[in-house]
Parts: sequence; C-alpha cells; structure tokens
Amino acid sequence: MKEILYLCSVFIKLVYRMDAKKILFIAQEITPYLPESEIATICRTLPQGIQERGREIRTFMPKFGSINERRNQLHEVIRLSGMNLIIDDTDHPLIIKVASIQAARMQVYFIDNEDFFQRKHTISDDDGNEYEDNDDRSIFYVRGVLETVKKLRWIPDVIHCHGWMSALTALYIKRMYADDPCLKDAKIVYSIYNDDFKTPFRKEFASKLKMDGAKDSDLKGIKADTSFTGLTKLAIDFADGVIQGSETINQDVLDYIATKKHTPFLPYQSPDVYMDKFNEFYDVILGTK
Repeated sequence: MKEILYLCSVFIKLVYRMDAKKILFIAQEITPYLPESEIATICRTLPQGIQERGREIRTFMPKFGSINERRNQLHEVIRLSGMNLIIDDTDHPLIIKVASIQAARMQVYFIDNEDFFQRKHTISDDDGNEYEDNDDRSIFYVRGVLETVKKLRWIPDVIHCHGWMSALTALYIKRMYADDPCLKDAKIVYSIYNDDFKTPFRKEFASKLKMDGAKDSDLKGIKADTSFTGLTKLAIDFADGVIQGSETINQDVLDYIATKKHTPFLPYQSPDVYMDKFNEFYDVILGTK
C-alpha cells in the first residue's frame, strides 16, 4: 500500500511539473555576480521565488568582465557555445557559461563575447563615459539569449525582461523569431527601472535592427529618438505586459504607457508583495486569470 501511495505521489508531481508554466528571465544584472542594485537584487530573488511557486525557470545575464569566474565557479557550456552572431557585417563568437546559486537551487546562464563584455566596467568606462557600442552590445545580448534558448530546446511561456539591455527582446520575438517554434508563442513582460542611460545610441541603430528583420514601420520612433526614452518606447510597443520596476521612473515613459490602453500594466509593487504580484501578472498575460 505504501508503495502504491508513493508511486501515486511521484506521478502527481510529474504531472504537475509537466503543466508548470515556463518563465525565462533576461536580466541586465544579478547579485552576487555584480554589486547590489535594484535590478540585481530583484533578478536574484525573483527567479527563485517564482520557481518556489511552481514555475519552471531559466535565467540569463551578460558575462561582464568584472565578474570573477573562478570565485563564482563559472564554466563554459561547450555544447551551447560556438555560434557566431553577425552584427553590422561583423562576426562575433557567442560563448555560453553557467554557474549555480546553490542556496536558490537555480542556475544562471551567461552570454559572453570578448569584443563586447570583456571590459573592466559594465556600462561605462573609467571616466564614466558610456560605451559607444552599447547599442551593439544590447543587440548581441538579446540575440545570444534567444539563440541559446533555441539550442536548449526549452519553450518559455513568458519572457520577463529586466533593464534596458534586454529592451529589444519583444521586437526580436515578434519580428525576427516570429516563426520559430520555441519562441513564437512566448509572451513578453518588460520591467522598466530608473536606470536611464545618458548617451543616446548611434544614429545607425535603426538600420542595424532593419538588417535583422525589423520593419520600417516598427522603427519610426527609434529613428527619431535613440535615447533611453526612445528605446523603452520601442520595448513597450512590442511587449505583452509592462511592469514599473522602480518606484520612480522616467515621466515621458510613464506618459507613453498611459497611451497603451490594451497593454496590461502593473504599477510599482513594494518589496514585500512584488513576488506574488508578478506571479499573478504572468497569469494575466497568459490569459489564465
């Protein structure tokens, strides 16, 4: 009798796991790999909390040069590495690394490339000047994540993006990966933080997106405005849901969100409740609540 009950419990767990929705987190920062910040802290605790609430998760971040690989026990995933991504007619090798946060029972995948990420700082140089190629770094990061997810053959139900470096995800899913069986049905949630960059992307940014498959009609806004505001508006245009991640964010962005009457919006949630609120918001986006 005990054996039958045990087998039944195992079967129930397996069925429950098969039905679990899959959430992909694309993060700009995660602690302990980078110093604590609002994004880094949320992107450390949120995947764990969502996993503990019965979802399956995968989590990605850039492998910035300031991340100590030995201390954090990163290692390359050979079977996922080896692809080249072409940006502006130049080949850039895609290297995938992984590490585990044992206390959270979760893995973090890292997108690496010597040209884009092997630098002393993350976004700006020693003098505080933002890197001129942050636009290309953003393109490489988003494409690197999506290509890796395809290689993993893991089909996400929701993709939750955090930080402006992940802002292009929704555009790429809806345009460049619109026919991909792993990604075409994913719902995109974009969290907006008070992390504005100050130097607009280069004027060639829109043409690079067009080369990757974006339409002219998609790019009218970003052609005119390659600032943080313009990039965030582009992310909102293609997102299935938007979250205000910081208590205070760019007012122009807030005003733009208000014009999107058919896009679900979750205003800022305090640290003591955001985990459950985000989890509920995923169900809203999926149409299950």
